[in-house]
Amino acid sequence: MKIQLVSISPRKAGVSGPSSDLLRLYLDRSVRYTPCEAMTFPSEVALLAALGKEAARVRPVLWLADSRGQALDSESLAVELIRCFDAGAQRLVFAIGPADGWSRTALDRADRTLSFGKITLPHELAAVVAAEQIYRALTIRAGHPYHSGH
Repeated sequence: MKIQLVSISPRKAGVSGPSSDLLRLYLDRSVRYTPCEAMTFPSEVALLAALGKEAARVRPVLWLADSRGQALDSESLAVELIRCFDAGAQRLVFAIGPADGWSRTALDRADRTLSFGKITLPHELAAVVAAEQIYRALTIRAGHPYHSGH
């Protein structure tokens, strides 16, 4: 399964700096377990259009980060990721939303909405948190000691 970590941002994501360095670190670690990449779309509409174009072949699984979504601990996130693998999903899109939140259309299209808690995070930091949690879930799945139950 390929994992795409997507951010919605009208401005192009920075190519350097602490957040992009951390994002790259966790994605580079994750590719040891499954293909992973980060992408930026200028709008929610652009993301949904891209998903719609590919839906004719195999529908991508879409997880949206949303403050109203379900807050999961790392083990539960790993279980959900494993379910995607076991169900034969070819692609998981984990999307960090637009500044004003997801539209009803996007929320209706989502397979899951997940929350990082009630705090508000800038897109760059939310992407790093998502990337680290994806890596953690992949290591839990593989039985790697990175997580070690804490």
